[in-house]
Amino acid sequence: MLVELSRFKVKPGKSARVDAWLQALNDRMPETLATLEREQMKFEVIFREMVGEDEYLTWVSVQGEEGAPVETSPHEIDQVHLAFWRECIDDDDHGRHDAQPQVVMIPPVVAAAMAWPNPAESRVPFERREIVYRRRSSEA
Repeated sequence: MLVELSRFKVKPGKSARVDAWLQALNDRMPETLATLEREQMKFEVIFREMVGEDEYLTWVSVQGEEGAPVETSPHEIDQVHLAFWRECIDDDDHGRHDAQPQVVMIPPVVAAAMAWPNPAESRVPFERREIVYRRRSSEA
């Protein structure tokens, strides 16, 4: 399983659009949940915070390693999600900042429900560096 905590900076002036984006995902939750199976997404949570004057969205998720990427989704809600993403997230300058899972604590009954045989194996060796992924200009 892939255990991820990723932080993204919201572009300046896009807070109201983020309101609309998150509201769309919440209002269309049955459609949103229907997309998770093809992605092998066991759960996904989006957090929102302000740090000083900057706004961030942080994703926490557990996903099967063979999950399909959202970019290939046939679901209309995923296309809405990606359009908001392109409009609101600073992929070029700030990029995606990833934390590194060091301890994975999942009760056996929850791990079994998620078909996750050994959650502890999802931790990764710590790299003493900032992990940032930025979109290359050819991906825009």
